[in-house]
Amino acid sequence: MRLRNLRALAAASAAVLVLSSAACGSSEKTTDKTESGGAQLIGVTMPTRSSQRWIGDGENVKKALETLGYQVDLQYAEDDIPTQVNQVESQITRGAKLLIIAPVDGTAMTTQLQTAADRKIPVIAYDWLLRNSPNVDYYATFDNYKVGVQQATSLLIGLKLLDADGSPGAAKGPFNVELFAGSPDDNNATFFFDGAMSVLKPYLDKGTLVVPSRQTDFKTIAILRWQAEVAQKRMENLLTSTYRSGLKVQGVLSPYDGISIGIVSALRTSGYGINGQPYPVITGQDAETTSIKSIIDGEQYSTVFKDFRELAKTSAQMADAILKGQKPTVNNDKDYDNGVKVVPAMLLDTSIVNKANYEQALITSGFYRKDQLR
Repeated sequence: MRLRNLRALAAASAAVLVLSSAACGSSEKTTDKTESGGAQLIGVTMPTRSSQRWIGDGENVKKALETLGYQVDLQYAEDDIPTQVNQVESQITRGAKLLIIAPVDGTAMTTQLQTAADRKIPVIAYDWLLRNSPNVDYYATFDNYKVGVQQATSLLIGLKLLDADGSPGAAKGPFNVELFAGSPDDNNATFFFDGAMSVLKPYLDKGTLVVPSRQTDFKTIAILRWQAEVAQKRMENLLTSTYRSGLKVQGVLSPYDGISIGIVSALRTSGYGINGQPYPVITGQDAETTSIKSIIDGEQYSTVFKDFRELAKTSAQMADAILKGQKPTVNNDKDYDNGVKVVPAMLLDTSIVNKANYEQALITSGFYRKDQLR
């Protein structure tokens, strides 16, 4: 939050309060209702406002919790780890009865999570797993391995190696593809990658898919913080180092729409998207408006739609159950090991969206209005 310059010394005391809030990245004005015996306070922290999805997630979680009668302190950390640490510490100090955290870095909260545990404050990890701590009670997310499977499947469908129903397609290959993965500090990124590789590996082994750069291991292809500019730079480097002699990129496995947009930018600069040199088949995730417009325009090929309205509702229901002394509903208690414990999780379903079905998936469902995608 950016503050305007103060014009009067008489406002100094108010300024101290505002600046204190800004120091920990506050994005919502809150009251002391909880401290005076009103609604229970729940602290919600999201990674950033720079991604459309996190803005929506924060607003949806806040609305769902308030509908259930809770007071909510919603914060955005703008991808800054110390800011998010301060936000969580502030929420604990203010008397939050439960924390919902989508971490900037899943490994950076161990001290704050221990403080929460010492004060008997339950913690729900939201979409991104909090790692290396026993003090994570539940995890609300999507079936992330399946997301990777869907991304790889949509890549094969776009290349016509598979038909839409999953049966073998007419194309035989070989096709030149490049692989991108998510942020190495995000536990989900490895699930996406492993799910995708479970589908792609047989095609790579047979030579139906070829990676000319030979960059296929997770550490090499990972994009820190999921940043579009980092992905764009890597794609530019691949184009200049590997595709100089007339070789063309025909497919790109991208794990996230922001990364996909960076990839599209690099390809456009290199002459893709014109007659005789179409864009490769590019996947994505999150169904962000910029990428849906790109799909409509024939640039990005597909995305994986995760209905964040349902994730927000699920997280709120989990929080409500916990604070009422009940056990939240989960459907996975074996796969999400955070390095110290297996965190009980509720996994939601996802779907592939492309130019053929985006209207039904996103507009008819009410996720977007038609005018938002123009």
